[in-house]
Amino acid sequence: MVGVTWTDPRARVGGTVEVRTRAAGTGNWSGWLRLADDSGQGESGAARGGTEPAWVGPSDGVEVRVTSAGKSSAGLPAGLRLDMVDPGTGAVKGMAPAAFALESTTEPTAPGTESTAPAPDGTPTTGASTTGSPSTGSPSTAPTTGAPTTTAPTPTTGTPSASPSSASPSSTTSPPVSPSTSTSPSTTASPTPTAPTTAPPRPSTAPRPPITSRAGWGADESISPEEPGYLAGGRIKAVVVHHTAESNAYTCADAPKVVRGIYAYHVKQLGWKDIGYNFLVDKCGVVYEGRKGGVDQPVQGAHAYGFNGETTGISVLGTYTDAAPSPEAMISVARIAAWKLGQYGVDPAGTTTLTAGDAGTNYFRKSWAKGAQLPFPVIHGHRDGFNTQCPGNAFYDQLGTVRSFAAGPGTAPAIKSITGAKASGTTYYTKAAITVNWANTTPAALIKQYELLVDGKPVGTAAGTATSAGATLARGTHTVAVRATHISGKQITGPAATVIAETTAPTFTTRPALSLRTGTVNTTAVPVTLSWKAADSNALRDVRLTAPLAAVYGPTVTSAAHTAKSGASTAWNMTAYDRAGNTAAASVSGTPVILQETAAVKTGTWTAKSSTSYLGGKSLTSSAKNASLTWTFTGRSVAWTVSRAATSGQAHVYVDGVKAATVDLKSSTTKYRDALWTKTWAGSAKHTVKIVVVGTTGRPAVTTDGLVYLK
Repeated sequence: MVGVTWTDPRARVGGTVEVRTRAAGTGNWSGWLRLADDSGQGESGAARGGTEPAWVGPSDGVEVRVTSAGKSSAGLPAGLRLDMVDPGTGAVKGMAPAAFALESTTEPTAPGTESTAPAPDGTPTTGASTTGSPSTGSPSTAPTTGAPTTTAPTPTTGTPSASPSSASPSSTTSPPVSPSTSTSPSTTASPTPTAPTTAPPRPSTAPRPPITSRAGWGADESISPEEPGYLAGGRIKAVVVHHTAESNAYTCADAPKVVRGIYAYHVKQLGWKDIGYNFLVDKCGVVYEGRKGGVDQPVQGAHAYGFNGETTGISVLGTYTDAAPSPEAMISVARIAAWKLGQYGVDPAGTTTLTAGDAGTNYFRKSWAKGAQLPFPVIHGHRDGFNTQCPGNAFYDQLGTVRSFAAGPGTAPAIKSITGAKASGTTYYTKAAITVNWANTTPAALIKQYELLVDGKPVGTAAGTATSAGATLARGTHTVAVRATHISGKQITGPAATVIAETTAPTFTTRPALSLRTGTVNTTAVPVTLSWKAADSNALRDVRLTAPLAAVYGPTVTSAAHTAKSGASTAWNMTAYDRAGNTAAASVSGTPVILQETAAVKTGTWTAKSSTSYLGGKSLTSSAKNASLTWTFTGRSVAWTVSRAATSGQAHVYVDGVKAATVDLKSSTTKYRDALWTKTWAGSAKHTVKIVVVGTTGRPAVTTDGLVYLK
């Protein structure tokens, strides 16, 4: 971890500070990382001013360049120094530059680095370039960007300032920007913290999230022996959200090192009595205890100049100017905020009034005098109360989401399905037992619990991570809904579903029946119609044919066309289902029988014809008017089967001695084994069917292929 510090804690950099490092092992230089001015945060007795520290990972070389915003180096504070931190040991080296270099404004950009534009007036920039081992502190000259450097004598101690090489005309140490040059000014600008005494922890309306203790992240307590301070008013009124403005490429396993590095930098380099933030959060959502004094106490931090006395500070590790923090990080920030604010009855979505501990100006160029009463969102960004980009544009734009996460009640859970019930439109049907499945866009970590409501009353409770719950319903119509309880205690109920529980089976109001139908007859496929009617007291779902084949019919379907093998008895089994899953079964059996034309009693002249197209290979034909064939059978359905062509004639059909129809056999295409006429009775009985040749003019021939009846 590296940072740049200077002598006067109150001085500000009138320009930009950038750093790049050479990766250990690969020798590759990183791009330039801009370090924001982090001085004046508000720590009493700060020894130096400085930039934000930057986590750079294992590195063996570093370059720093500082660009004045003015026409000369007068815009830069005195005593600029590169500070390097070894987060493994906590060792810190404050190093004066080994050399200064005057950068040319026409300097080519090094491969793999970002170029930095010169100042608007073309003033050359002043660079400071050093390398060194954090463990040994032995500096050596690193490559610089620009003209050859003149090496200054190697400093032997981390002195606040060092005399740069006289080879560079721009290397003169500038006076500080601040009117005061005191090296130990008081920059508290907040109410004086109370004595280091604690009170019993206040209960909160929100649960405490998991927090990694200082011991857990490896804080060296020996470097910050001073007792913690507490808010003078004893209560937290707002949460200030920060980012640490480092690389986002750290691994979550490295996060404790990052925290240790920030701690060492704040204490050893800036002279603060402890790390400035109350809490830190890594990109995996792990929360770290910051400033000592008790996470459940109103500890005063050093994170928001002028407003430390009424706020707590939460900082997310990384830079969030262009990319927002991970969802896990934002959820953890919301959970800490909800818990801490819940100790004092403060609404995370509300606004509050803070008293300015000193005159100031924020990022939006709004200025105020010391003692001013200023409105703030309860959860706000550092830039709202200080002239800094923190917490980055992308993170700042997400603070509304953080507030809603923290305040609750969140979004309403939506029922996605109900296992054990069948949906029909917006209504579900079940016998009794159901499992309600839901979804919620509010993160599970922000939900305390879910409740399953039946007719408005809780019948089951599930954890905030749950997505389903079960219940057994009494017979009748019910409303079922899911209620979420946010960590703040606020509740929200999702839209209700109507669920009807019933155990009454459906009925076949007309039992299944078979009848012959028109169509082409084969010995293996006689056309039949299966008919039925089913009903249910609530809602019939479907009727299913299970034998001799499987088929499913909708609740309004009452018949279906099938075929059956002649001479074989076939059982047709059906089951009716209602929406709740109750069932009723019914069946019918039937045997199609083919009566050849030779089985009929003949009158008049008939001639036998042979062809494989006829049933049994033969048929009878007659053109003699009034020639007849009569069949007798016992059954409930009958079909006359004929051959047809363009020259075919007509025939009268008599049933049980009564004329039933006149059938015209004429067809534009030749057909064989055509069941042209059918009749069905309510029950099985003995019947006679007689056909009589009409003797139609010009086409008198009638060719019959037999009779089919259903036994």
